[in-house]
Parts: sequence; structure tokens; C-alpha cells
Amino acid sequence: MKTVITAAITGAVTSKEKTPYLPVSPEEIAISSLEAAEAGASVVHIHVRDPKTSLPSMDVEYYRDTVDRIKKENNKLIINLTTGPGAYYLPSMTNLAQGAPSSLLLMPDKRVKHVESIRPDICSIDFNTMHQAGDGIRINHRRITREMVKRVQAVGCKPELEIFDSGDFHIAQEFVADGTIESPPLWQFAMGIKYGWSASPETLDYARRQLPVGAVWSAFGIGRMEMPLVAQSWLYGGHVRVGLEDNIYLEKGVLAKTNAELVSKAVRIIKDLGGQVADYQESRQILNLYQR
Repeated sequence: MKTVITAAITGAVTSKEKTPYLPVSPEEIAISSLEAAEAGASVVHIHVRDPKTSLPSMDVEYYRDTVDRIKKENNKLIINLTTGPGAYYLPSMTNLAQGAPSSLLLMPDKRVKHVESIRPDICSIDFNTMHQAGDGIRINHRRITREMVKRVQAVGCKPELEIFDSGDFHIAQEFVADGTIESPPLWQFAMGIKYGWSASPETLDYARRQLPVGAVWSAFGIGRMEMPLVAQSWLYGGHVRVGLEDNIYLEKGVLAKTNAELVSKAVRIIKDLGGQVADYQESRQILNLYQR
């Protein structure tokens, strides 16, 4: 089986302070996506930012502008939009019920508004309720997540099930079993995020062994574990993800200047191990995507 490569272009955590090469505006994100595609990625995972502040944004028009720019140049590239924003809680030590001002907990319609409007091929769906690095907590209640899944599937978008630890894995499995998530599901293991799965071969092996035979899955690692997870995922029969959302270094002490550089390195690892990289059409078939 050939390997599908996803490029996670910008994310919500990586900052301009950490790397000046982070794409922020719709134009920059689109250009970086197209470069990643040229390097071998068939899927791009997209968050958007406010171009003036570089802060994460949920503005539908930023998403639309970014996707339109990509499709104008390459209408075969598979688009994967995030639905992660809207699940952040930071405790206020004077009022736990209300939370601190930076808390952002939104109803399902707000979190998938851009997906319903733009109708991408894929969107990420988070199941995790867990502490984050720092003092915040991500809260993805089952009722909220269930409604999000139903809404995105109703517009022909396939949910990518983001699995950060075994607890949210069990929730996602329940959704598959009761028919909320249409079969066949698309699984992704997020490895090495603090308080979630560890980024080790043993943990990834455990996670993928919970899946039924023939399941389609991918994995990615954070920071220095990005490229080791490319190799580990390929060896276990999974697909891969790289990009500035997850890691900003090409090698120790050397910042990656583009997402394309990270994709090119992933391509080299896969080929050196004896694998082949899937093109757009092959990736669409492997991921069981809705036909456009």
C-alpha cells in the first residue's frame, strides 16, 4: 500500500516568535500548501490566523480565501480543515464556573460553520478532554462532538478522528459502533502531546492494535519526534503527517523554512524504507473520501 502524506501547514500553537517562517495570511497559507503538494503531500490540514495579529482565527472568510487560492492553482489537492477551536477552558481561581477570559467554549454550529460553508474533503474532529501544556484544558463533550460529526457528514465532509489518548479513542469507537460515524472511519493518532499518548513505538503499536484489521489510520509526532513517527507509522502500516503545526525544525538547531522541506524529508524517509508515496487520486481512494 502506498503512503498518504498530510502537511499540517500552520496550526494554532506555533507562533511567529518561535519561527519567522510560519505562514499566517490566507495567501501565505495557500502558497505553503501548494509548495507542500509539489513536494509530495496529497492532503493539507489547515488552520487560519488573523493576518494582523497572527493569532488563531475562526473567521469563515479567511478559510474561504485560503481554500479558494489553493483550488485556483490545484483543484486536486485534498483539503482538511480543523474544527479544533472552541474547546478551550482556562480556570479562573475566583470563578471556576465561568473560567478565565481566554476560555472559549462554543456550540457545535459555531465550530463547524466554516466546514458547512466550504465543504472540504476532510475535517478534523477532536475527542479529547485533557490538560494542555500550560494551565488550560481542552473540553470536547460527547454531545458536542456527536453533533459536529453529524453536521459535517451531512455536507459530504469526512471526519478525521483525532485520537490523543485511549479515553477519547473509546468514545470514538462508540460513535463508530452506534453508526454516528459513517464507515469506514479515518483515524489519526496524535503522539507526543503532553498529557496524551507518548511518542514511542510501544504506544503507537498499542494504539494501532486497537483498530480492526484493514482500518485506515495515520499518526504524527510533535517536535523532535515528528520524523521518527514518520518511520514508525510507515513500519506499522499507517499514513503520515508532517508540517510546521507539529514541528519547526528540519534538523537539530535548523529551522524549516517551508512546509515543503518537511514533506520532502518525509518522502525521503518513506522511500528509503522501501515505500511509495500516494498521489492525489490514490490518496482519495485509500482514505475512502466522498466523490466530488
